[in-house]
Amino acid sequence: MKILNTHLKVGSLELETRLVMPPMATEKSGDGLVNEDILRYYDEKTRSGGLGLVVTEHVFVSPEGKASSKQISAASDDSVEGFKKLAGVIHRNGIPVILQINHSGSLTECDPGTQKISSSAVVNPRFAARGSINVPRAMDKDDIARIRDCFVKAALRAKAAGMDGAEVHSAHGYLLNQFYSPLTNRREDEYTGATVEGRTRLQCEIIKAIREICGKDFLISVRFGAADHMPGGSEVGDVPEAAERFQKAGADMISITGGLCGFILKGREQGWFSELSEAAKAGTELPVLLTGGITDAFHAEKLLEEKKADLIGIGRALLIDSELPAKMIKE
Repeated sequence: MKILNTHLKVGSLELETRLVMPPMATEKSGDGLVNEDILRYYDEKTRSGGLGLVVTEHVFVSPEGKASSKQISAASDDSVEGFKKLAGVIHRNGIPVILQINHSGSLTECDPGTQKISSSAVVNPRFAARGSINVPRAMDKDDIARIRDCFVKAALRAKAAGMDGAEVHSAHGYLLNQFYSPLTNRREDEYTGATVEGRTRLQCEIIKAIREICGKDFLISVRFGAADHMPGGSEVGDVPEAAERFQKAGADMISITGGLCGFILKGREQGWFSELSEAAKAGTELPVLLTGGITDAFHAEKLLEEKKADLIGIGRALLIDSELPAKMIKE
């Protein structure tokens, strides 16, 4: 039997396959709530089978951290009813689902009159790449406590909606990644960008708080932008320690992707971030999910056989072919 077809225990869940639908923004919400278009989309992507887990698109935990005008909100209790419907659709197709929760920090597209916040008053390289300059306000301790609470409340809303867990988004240049990257974290307090301990402190505080409030059976994943692939940024050598810290904080799974560089590394073979997922496995006993350009069963199985990862995410290929997971499992 192929590894792809085998079960895997992740937290309190028993996943039936090693294939995961990773978070992909649909940009289908006009008012911040789950609507029929979103429900139809997730139904289409999950009804053919083959997936062991679904991680939803990122949802914002606070209005000031909204990534785009059509992003889904988890910032108020109004979101719970829609999340119940979303969980119901995916559960009816026989697949567990976790909600990815996020704050965009200096990458936010909230009200233009709102002061953007970040770990430090440093221009995010992703803004520079767009040709625009935006210097955020460095967060103080009150900001940090408030945002930490926003993440916890969003996780509680996911639990109230019947979702199986939540994924804390610390990747792709968003707020928690801004704390992790030395390029955007110039702090000199306990959240310092000078050490892995400081750069992961806020993520670990969020994980611990969610675990305490949501309980031991609520799956907690970390979407980890493990390296920036930029001079002076986070590096592969930092990954084992960071992964170990997430495990000690109470995480159940680590999902590996890119940092300030984003989620695409062109010119690499399938499994773009496999060097990083392998490094994460060296630092933790937790299941590690790898996503990045994987489009077929051969490469997915190869990455599992080589112990580069425990789970395989298929994103853009799933957008093209909704039946791909079922085909991969049957090959």
